[in-house]
Amino acid sequence: MSEPTLFERIISREIPADILHEDDLSIAFNDINPQAPHHILVIPKKVIPRIGEAHDDDRKTLGHLLLVARKLAQDLGFSSTDQGFRLVINNGNDGGESVPHLHVHLLAGRQLKWPPG
Repeated sequence: MSEPTLFERIISREIPADILHEDDLSIAFNDINPQAPHHILVIPKKVIPRIGEAHDDDRKTLGHLLLVARKLAQDLGFSSTDQGFRLVINNGNDGGESVPHLHVHLLAGRQLKWPPG
């Protein structure tokens, strides 16, 4: 069996995190290396290594992650079109994935440029 990922260790409370949301399907916390004034990670409690390995039966969890991100953006006051926010899901090395556990980045609090990276 492989070692638990950083995110699995946060879910199990083995590693502390600044948790902003938790329910039966997901947990959200502030990123320790923020790329914007607000940088939150929303992750499923079920281990899905990356979006490219998600299955059709993960549909509920995947949709739930986006709705949690939306709610967090609303709570922080970034859901208006004047403010705005960005959601990012990285997949694989070239996609910028650093932890092999699917996660949604919620970035807000500054003007985000396009194209990214």
